[in-house]
Amino acid sequence: MENSRDRSVQCPPLHILVSTGEVSGDLQGSYLVQALHRQANALGVSLEVSALGGNRMATAGAKLIGDTTPIGSVGLLEALPHAIPSFLMQRRTHQFLRETQPDLLVFIDYMVSNLSLGKFLQKHFPSVPTAYYIAPQQWVWAFNQKDTQALVDISDRMVAVFPQEAEYYRRYGADVSYFGHPLVDKLESPPERAVARQKLGIAPDAQVVTLLPASRYQEVNYILPLMLSVAEQIQRSQPQVEFLIPLSMNQLRSRIEAAIARSSINARLIDNDSLQAIAAADLVLNKSGTVNLEVALMNVPQIVIYRLNPITARVAYYLLNFKVDFVSPVNLFLNEQIVPEFIQWEATVESITAASLRLLEDTDARQAMLVGYGKLRERMGQPGVCDRVAAHLLDFALQHRQLLPAACSR
Repeated sequence: MENSRDRSVQCPPLHILVSTGEVSGDLQGSYLVQALHRQANALGVSLEVSALGGNRMATAGAKLIGDTTPIGSVGLLEALPHAIPSFLMQRRTHQFLRETQPDLLVFIDYMVSNLSLGKFLQKHFPSVPTAYYIAPQQWVWAFNQKDTQALVDISDRMVAVFPQEAEYYRRYGADVSYFGHPLVDKLESPPERAVARQKLGIAPDAQVVTLLPASRYQEVNYILPLMLSVAEQIQRSQPQVEFLIPLSMNQLRSRIEAAIARSSINARLIDNDSLQAIAAADLVLNKSGTVNLEVALMNVPQIVIYRLNPITARVAYYLLNFKVDFVSPVNLFLNEQIVPEFIQWEATVESITAASLRLLEDTDARQAMLVGYGKLRERMGQPGVCDRVAAHLLDFALQHRQLLPAACSR
């Protein structure tokens, strides 16, 4: 009688293509790739993973078609410098699909490029099944229903990482599952403050503020100068404070180093150890994004900041009517303000400095935020999220392979 392990001999390897971009997509993609390999091994299934992503996904066991981490942006004008690299990457991907059709294509975030890729697949290879994991946050900032419906139309399955996200896409007819948020796996046992400080050579009683300003080039222009100005004001009030700045992309190093040199703050760059730099901190000044959840899961108080090109922001606010209650995923999870947000025009040096000093000096304010973090953790689900997602996607791919006329027997 044939068992599950015979499939790796009788069948060609199951081939999954994962498409994402930017640093955060590469990070989430790497967790998924690792989990896919673990689950495939448990099933006795031979697996190959190809990817549009970055070095983290390659290290996790994916074969890169192209590196998409340097070509991400948020906003209309901000996307223009990446138009040609994105077009060339798209052509390379189309050629790859003409030569190698996967058993499943998994999209992760990266809306514009993945929407284009999904439409290409629908037109030329409609038999290839698709799944959207960590779909764009249309439930927060959708400008129209057309884009939402388009995302659902290119996705045979969707896997949400927010409960509200699952409810939203389900209303548009999507086949959606929710298994929790993948960061609970990564930070099930986060670094301890004392250990992190020892590793970084920081005194136990030192006051430390970590700055997380940028994983995109545009953020170096619009967010980093603001954070450094705030840091200067904090240092005037707290002269002994130390600032840590983890480096998310080596390509940003020279620009960040130059900006630090122009400032007067006591800061140092941290390479390849962002979690230690967060764990060691008394406060994190944080750009809006998934990293907000990492900081929350590590129980470190934070302030969330974001700025776009002023023209992009005015178009979004006045012409596209972009008005939302929250942008940080920490606040979105509970639909209440757990962490302070300073976005665009509200992001002033004075207001952020005042909020920073309050969290550094006011024990009650810090404790209130930590209580909110506890509520957040309960909502984010139990560890094992990535493996549950991977098992779901593998099952979908294997089911589809069985339906093909030339499918291998199981």
